[in-house]
Amino acid sequence: MSTAKYTGEVEVGGPADVRELPGLTISKVAVSEMANNAYLLRCTATGEALLVDAAAEPETLRALVGDVDLRTVVTTHGHWDHHRALPEVVAATGAVTVAHPADGADLPVPVQRPVEHGDTVAVGDQTLEVVHLRGHTPGSIALVWRGPDDAGVHVFTGDSLFPGGVGNTQQDAARFASLIDDVEQRLFAVLPDETWVYPGHGKDTTIGAERPHLAEWRERGW
Repeated sequence: MSTAKYTGEVEVGGPADVRELPGLTISKVAVSEMANNAYLLRCTATGEALLVDAAAEPETLRALVGDVDLRTVVTTHGHWDHHRALPEVVAATGAVTVAHPADGADLPVPVQRPVEHGDTVAVGDQTLEVVHLRGHTPGSIALVWRGPDDAGVHVFTGDSLFPGGVGNTQQDAARFASLIDDVEQRLFAVLPDETWVYPGHGKDTTIGAERPHLAEWRERGW
């Protein structure tokens, strides 16, 4: 499927939406009653792959992976709906588990590689930068890929940034302030408008589409 045809609109039980970019192929599926997004990132040069959020439906995720060499599973945060399939996927593939240590205790399997803000995670010869976004959970992370050539910039935000706002902070003013500050300083202040955003649920967006609404989100408090 060409880049032009990728929309990021997927349905539970439906096919993956596949985006082929220079250096990386991104496959997005929706799983579970929570309509969680899971993303398979495959390095086109080496064939090695990384999964973002083994959320649920291990059989669906195993089919998505197929015979690809899955080396790594990154969990964006510790909420139950984002890691229910993690034990089965790791057992089937031997992939290394990656997450922020602040959320590590909430995962159903040990975190083999804890990561902090500014660390990097490799998928073949491609590099993902870890961005710590505190507020939705203490250990929420995003992954930023700056692609080669004209591939652009891509960020996988978990439940920290969606079309229309930041993640749920349960009306906790301190948590909201932390999250909106981190999202503004660590994403919007450093990423270009054309950056594609892949969230933990629902449709994709771009940094440019959301940027005009930051002040509005801050004023409304969610």
